[in-house]
Amino acid sequence: MANHSHIAIVAPALSQPARAPLSYSGLVDAVRNGEAQELLWDPDLRKVRVTLLDGRQSVVDVFPENPVLIQEAEAAGVPLTIQDSRQQQALTGLMGNLLLVLLILVGLTFLLRRSAKAANRALGFGRSKPRLRAENDIKVCFEDVAGINEAKDELQEVVAFLKQPDRFTSIGARIPRGVLLVGPPGTGKTLLARAVAGEAGVHFFSISASEFVELFVGVGASRVRDLFRQAKEKAPCIVFIDEIDAVGRQRGAGIGGGNDEREQTLNQLLTEMDGFEENSGVILLAATNRPDVLDTALLRPGRFDRRVLVDLPDRRGRESILNVHARTRPMAPDVDLAAWARRTPGFSGADLANLLNEAAIVTARAHKQCIEDNHIMDALERVTMGLPAAPLQDSAKKRLIAYHEVGHALLATLLDQADDLDKVTLLPRSGGVGGFARFTPDEEVVDSGLVTRARLQARMVVSMGGRAAELVVFGKQEITQGASSDIETVTTIAREMVTRYGFSSLGPVAWEGNQAEVFIGRDWLQQRPTYSKDTAKALDMEIQQLAKQALAKACALLSQNRPLVDELTNELIEQETIAGDQFRAIVEQYQAKVAVLDQPVSSQRVQIC
Repeated sequence: MANHSHIAIVAPALSQPARAPLSYSGLVDAVRNGEAQELLWDPDLRKVRVTLLDGRQSVVDVFPENPVLIQEAEAAGVPLTIQDSRQQQALTGLMGNLLLVLLILVGLTFLLRRSAKAANRALGFGRSKPRLRAENDIKVCFEDVAGINEAKDELQEVVAFLKQPDRFTSIGARIPRGVLLVGPPGTGKTLLARAVAGEAGVHFFSISASEFVELFVGVGASRVRDLFRQAKEKAPCIVFIDEIDAVGRQRGAGIGGGNDEREQTLNQLLTEMDGFEENSGVILLAATNRPDVLDTALLRPGRFDRRVLVDLPDRRGRESILNVHARTRPMAPDVDLAAWARRTPGFSGADLANLLNEAAIVTARAHKQCIEDNHIMDALERVTMGLPAAPLQDSAKKRLIAYHEVGHALLATLLDQADDLDKVTLLPRSGGVGGFARFTPDEEVVDSGLVTRARLQARMVVSMGGRAAELVVFGKQEITQGASSDIETVTTIAREMVTRYGFSSLGPVAWEGNQAEVFIGRDWLQQRPTYSKDTAKALDMEIQQLAKQALAKACALLSQNRPLVDELTNELIEQETIAGDQFRAIVEQYQAKVAVLDQPVSSQRVQIC
């Protein structure tokens, strides 16, 4: 029998491109002449791939029906394979459709999740998010709080209320609902609140009052409700609200009208504090440095039952604070923290912590293992005066600055009521200070807050020392603007002496109130003067007279001691820094200390200026 071709239906891909072009008639001739080795026919694509005996391949377009080609292939015995591409096309179309559906589902899922998150944010917008510390997480106790013993004693009872409530409720005592901590920034109000929670071993909620107020009306009140709900669930606990004046300011004190969000938040806070059950175990601690602006309804008994003053520490308190912060730092054996406590009057606990931290940085920069006195001194000057700048070169400018600083230092040494000189230096600082004279205030004056008229006059004379030295040494035409800040200080002291303290010929009348920053609202109308133009003129004359008298006395003292001024100036230019003890020793060698504050200055001395 004649050779028959083998016909099979498979689905391989026509992936290889043709290497040689071949027409339909050429394909039929190649099959007829036995030059074709294999045929692959795809009726749907109307193409035939032919493999020749020499290995060449070619793709030829054919008719949908090719009886001639089939007959020739059967006659020549060439294998003919039929490829069905419909399955492959269907599979490809199905995969494309599935991919499109999958992309649509992913997009819908993404949109739904975003919508859900937005809904959750909207639903949780009014929820309070206080920082919660469990009773075992608070490691702060009263031993870690130093320098504010009176405040600690007041809060010891709060701890006793939380630890042993039956001891007080059995005799009818009511646990205080709120304690207001009042004091300047950095005095340890937040630390004290954490110490109370640590000592009592209860949960501690802390939040800033500014977190209550939002753009949308009603959110603050909702957060207050949520905060107290969480506190009641965790009772006994302590809720600490920092800077409560952000929401607790006097209602109706604003310049504009309307009912703002802050007032609604305050109203809700007042309601929640009234809603405390007797002895519920929830105690509210709040801190502020502006108690004068708080609403009176917030301060009444039954809400904030106690007001604890957390003031700046005295000398012993500063020493205790320095000892606490020195526990974790290697200190040189000769460092006297008591001496540094005397040299830092007016420093808060945060200031003292920053001082030792800066000293530790200076020590590490110097590659030392222990903090020494010179490191603390460098840190003190960095904190108070700024970073050190390039030293002044020997020039007329350096001599002028030396005379200026010697004027301050010498007057402080000669006047009995002036503060003691700590050091005088010509080393400039980054704050624009070409040199400075630093003084140590009297500890008794700082602690008592009582300043005599003589001490205020002495401060004005010392402040005028720089301008007076320039006048005495260089003359009126060569004075500089370097005394501008000193003049501002003198003007402030003189104005308060005349308008607030009654230290003038106008009598003991308070012509003006406290010149602190005005709280917009309650104090706004009180800032307008309540005296006549003639009185205002008389006040200005009194202030000018006090300032002129201070300058005249400074000029007189420096003129009387002109040789000493020159000697001290040359010494300062040579050494660049003179300690207070060394400066006083030089003065004592020249002449005895003079007290002339209460002595009248002759007209001849005044004319020197």
